[in-house]
Amino acid sequence: MAGHNKWSKIKRKKGVTDSKRGALFTKLIREITVAAREGGGSVEFNARLRLAVDTAKAASMPAENIDRAIKKGTGELEGVNYEESTYEGYGPGGVALFIECLTDNTNRTVADVRFALTKNDGSLGTDGSVAWQFDRKGQIVIDATRYSEEAVFEAAIDAGAEDVVGDGEEFVVTTEPTEFAAVQEAMRTSGIEVRSAELTRIAKNEVAVSGADAEKLLKLMDMLDDLDDVQKVHSNADIDEAVLAEAS
Repeated sequence: MAGHNKWSKIKRKKGVTDSKRGALFTKLIREITVAAREGGGSVEFNARLRLAVDTAKAASMPAENIDRAIKKGTGELEGVNYEESTYEGYGPGGVALFIECLTDNTNRTVADVRFALTKNDGSLGTDGSVAWQFDRKGQIVIDATRYSEEAVFEAAIDAGAEDVVGDGEEFVVTTEPTEFAAVQEAMRTSGIEVRSAELTRIAKNEVAVSGADAEKLLKLMDMLDDLDDVQKVHSNADIDEAVLAEAS
């Protein structure tokens, strides 16, 4: 879990400080559209849509963009029909990668993913080749500079969370997917603001990666993240601290 959390933290920082905001908006709009198409346009009754909208608001997406994406999903506005697809593969150092996508052209997406992997000493695997190495979990991030560990731990565990871990400036609350929405709501009810929340995949066992392999892996994950069709990239890498510090 440690490697995943470190990479996630770097991505959050990069999302604020670099020029990737436009690409982030593209990914968020796709998720909002698909969530609205599958579960309807009400955030009150559609947990996936509520999460997508909350994530978009946290990223400072304008309200009109969010509303337009919802209407495209419900059919009130004309929109693109995106399909969910996943790809499994390996990166430098034998790291397992699970890649989630939303696309209107699966042939383009698989070609782009394969190119990114091959260019960075990785390879595309078959369905099921690495999925078994990950557990589906919810993760909720809280600003540790604003709230005490006791307050966060009590609110989270009482609501059904599995674990709360301090990670420098953050607390990371881990839940089962079925408890994800309830724990978020309990945090809000307790007066604790959620910095970010996502349903993700956590590696059951991590693979240590250092030196050149770690540098290549970060380049690969950045390249995959830059693809419009790619929504999330999960890995089982425990990346060398020195390389992570340079990347952040």
